[in-house]
Amino acid sequence: MIFIVVFSRIKPVSEFREHAHKKNPFLFMRRSFSHYRELLKKFKTFTFFLLFEKNRTPYFIDFAYGYGICNRKRIGTYRRVALLKTTAECGKNRINTMRVCLAAYTNYEGDNRVRRYAEALVKRGDKVDIVAIRHPGQPKRATIAGVEVYRIQTRRLNEKRKIDYLFKLIFFLVRSAWFITFRHVRHPYSIIHIHSVPDFEVFAAIVPKLTGAKIILDIHDIVPEFFAGKFNSGKKSLLYHALIIMEKLCCAFSDYVIIANDLWRERLIERSVSPNKCITVLNYPDLSIFKSNFPRKNNDHFIMMYPGTLGYHQGLDIAIRALSRINTAVPLAQLHIYGIGAEEKALRSLAHDLGQDSRVLFQGIYPLDEIANKMASADLGIVPKRADGFGNEAFSTKIFEFMALGVPLLVSGTKIDKFYFSNSVVTFFESGNDADMAEKIIYLAGNAKERQRLTQNAHNLIRMNNWDLKKQHYLELVDSLLKPAQKK
Repeated sequence: MIFIVVFSRIKPVSEFREHAHKKNPFLFMRRSFSHYRELLKKFKTFTFFLLFEKNRTPYFIDFAYGYGICNRKRIGTYRRVALLKTTAECGKNRINTMRVCLAAYTNYEGDNRVRRYAEALVKRGDKVDIVAIRHPGQPKRATIAGVEVYRIQTRRLNEKRKIDYLFKLIFFLVRSAWFITFRHVRHPYSIIHIHSVPDFEVFAAIVPKLTGAKIILDIHDIVPEFFAGKFNSGKKSLLYHALIIMEKLCCAFSDYVIIANDLWRERLIERSVSPNKCITVLNYPDLSIFKSNFPRKNNDHFIMMYPGTLGYHQGLDIAIRALSRINTAVPLAQLHIYGIGAEEKALRSLAHDLGQDSRVLFQGIYPLDEIANKMASADLGIVPKRADGFGNEAFSTKIFEFMALGVPLLVSGTKIDKFYFSNSVVTFFESGNDADMAEKIIYLAGNAKERQRLTQNAHNLIRMNNWDLKKQHYLELVDSLLKPAQKK
């Protein structure tokens, strides 16, 4: 088969329509490669071909051109011809060295979910490229644990308007589409793993998709609910319904969909994807990073810690208000906040107004390996999410990570956290209630035995729920997507 995209003054396309595949909107023809060359007699200027044999192995003739007249059999010169291999030719029995690209609108070093996938593939011998964003001052390219990281765009967390955020996402889509296509033409990928938000980033892989690469859409945060919470748009808004339509298109375009928790999987199946095309992969901790043998602190302060994005739905203002209530009961309590986000300025102002400047410490961002060490020094991990809207169903990565580090947890009683956890492994407080949170902090700060009980029960839970055990499900999914192509 052949798919022709022409960027020139052209006559003969209509002459070949009788060969087109009836079920495809593009122009396809069944011809051998030797016959394809004859097509160049018909073209006078630059043309770009994407050619398929019967096994759907693609061939690119890049900027091929000829001279002469349509009625003559004279063929001119070809500037460059490149024959490319894809999924069907990567391996006969198994893909021993597979090329994979992961694209994510995130900072790679700080995103544990993306890093887990990439490093799991590299450790078994695959070649992995990451397309991501960078913080100011970071280099555009780096090699991290064998993963090639390309930071194609700088991001500052300063979006207040919808149009600002949307512009940055679209700009990343365009740049990543060009980058992935360029890399794919030179060294074809077998798998393109796209991470959402946003889910329309999946269309950056349109050229690899047409050439036989398999596309995985990994939804970290379910987009319609995410944007409704971020910009205070209701579920009846035009934006919300438009994003649902986009979600359906993205899921249809993808070969498989991964979702970050079971509540969202149920919702996605209800409105956008078939159940046999979607699985849940939780944010399991990587025990090579989050391990319980870090040295513990040796000072008298009772350190509570939050690592993550500083967004409204994270409820850090609730934690700061709770801290102000325990000045007398727990005078040595401190709240250490690691991360950046749109709410940082408001949180700093709140801490100042409540007289908590010396007790609320904003520590900025650290690489994943370093933040694990910081987290291990905490006496109590806190997850104060709001139970309204998006935060009620967003699974918090930091819960599993604190458990793996042996740090007890105080968690807001959201729908998602009560779905996965019980009072045997975490202590819950009423979401949005800073007085209840303060009461639970006082109880845990004065009860070392209760903290030890929570830590031990959480340790038993992590033994059965960690990335070392669960990564095989992802690797099997990747291999299963390529099996049909190998059998052809």
